[in-house]
Amino acid sequence: MGFWAVIPVKPLRRGKSRLSAVLSEDERALLNYSMLENTLSVLTSINEIESILVVSRDPAALVLAREYGARTVQEDGAPELNTALRRATSVAQAYVSRELMIIPADLPLICREDILAMIKETGTPPEMIIAPDSRYDGTNCMIISPPGQIDYAFGPGSFKKHMEQAQKYGYRTVVIVRQSLQLDLDVPEDLDTLESISNKNIAK
Repeated sequence: MGFWAVIPVKPLRRGKSRLSAVLSEDERALLNYSMLENTLSVLTSINEIESILVVSRDPAALVLAREYGARTVQEDGAPELNTALRRATSVAQAYVSRELMIIPADLPLICREDILAMIKETGTPPEMIIAPDSRYDGTNCMIISPPGQIDYAFGPGSFKKHMEQAQKYGYRTVVIVRQSLQLDLDVPEDLDTLESISNKNIAK
C-alpha cells in the first residue's frame, strides 16, 4: 500500500488544555471530537489516500476512527507525540507505505482541497511537502517520501527543525501556505481567528 495518512489524537477530554480559560472540559471534548470527525471525513473522501491510521490512547477516538474505516493503534500510558508517530510510521512501513502524511486532528478548517493541494505537489522522492502554522513555528501537515529517515520534531519550532532535516538528507522541499491549513486551535486567540474567518465566509 502506497499512501498513508497518520492522525495523532490526544485524549479528547484532556486535549486543548490551554483553552480551559474560555471553554469547559465538556466543550473542549466536543470540539476535539468534531475536529477529529471532520479530519476523518475529509481524508476518507480522497482516493489517493490508501489507508488512514489513528494513533491515540483515547478509546472514544479509536471507536470513531474505526467507524470511518481507519486503522487504529492504541497507545499505552502517555507516550510523547513524536515517539507515538515513530511507532505509527513503523506500522505503515510494515505495510510497505511509500508516502506518509502526518496530520494532527486540530485543524478546524481543513478541507478536501487542502489535502489535494498537498498531494498535487508530490513527485519524485526523496521529498517533503510541509504546511506551517500561521506563526511559521509549528508543522500543521507534512508528507514524507520515503518515510522513516526524517525524524519527527512536532512541537515548538518544528517547522524549522523539519526544514533543516530535509536539507540535511537531501529531500526536495515544498512549503504549502493556505489559510485553512495554517489555523490550529492552541490558544484563545485562535478561537477568535476562527470566528472571524467563519463570519467572513458567512458574509460571502
